[in-house]
Amino acid sequence: MNPTTRYTVGLTGGIGSGKSTVADRFGALGIAIVDADVAAHRLTAPGGDAIDAIRAAFGDAFIGRDGALDRAAMRARVFADDDARRRLEAVLHPMIRAACDREREAATSPYVMLVVPLLFEGGRAATMQRTLVVACDEAIQIERVVRRSGLSEAEVRAIIATQMPATERLALADDVIDNSGASSLLDEPVARLHRAYLAAAAAFERRG
Repeated sequence: MNPTTRYTVGLTGGIGSGKSTVADRFGALGIAIVDADVAAHRLTAPGGDAIDAIRAAFGDAFIGRDGALDRAAMRARVFADDDARRRLEAVLHPMIRAACDREREAATSPYVMLVVPLLFEGGRAATMQRTLVVACDEAIQIERVVRRSGLSEAEVRAIIATQMPATERLALADDVIDNSGASSLLDEPVARLHRAYLAAAAAFERRG
């Protein structure tokens, strides 16, 4: 089946918003979760398909001794150099898109959820039947990322500054889940949206 014929919900949100947490809730309901970040990690792991292209574009200094992408070195480079960021995206984005589309095609659940940090910025939203944004207070975003990654607050704020402003992301979204509170508060909105997506996917299949 062509991946564009699969009813797909594009899930996105700022760093630390809890995209994976929300996606896991849908996964527990039997929905196939395709995660662009997971695909990117596979591509840049030792022996990953993107390693040779990254080495050719940036040199050995950005490949670790284990043969994987040196993420810390690359992060520092692309934040300081927009041209380097564009070159990295030119290498990775087509590979990530192709890998995710293969997973979408292979999925057997009633609909597919595609988790993409740059869903709107990268133009991926146009290939989705529905878009879902996970929203979160910025202070909570920063706290979560500092706790899990070891980055400083200033580094996290710098990452947030490179992303689409939350107000723009929310304005583009079809659906929104606020993940600023306790995880138990996700139960109702996830269940409600799941029912809506099941109905929409069934109608989509009938039309197709």
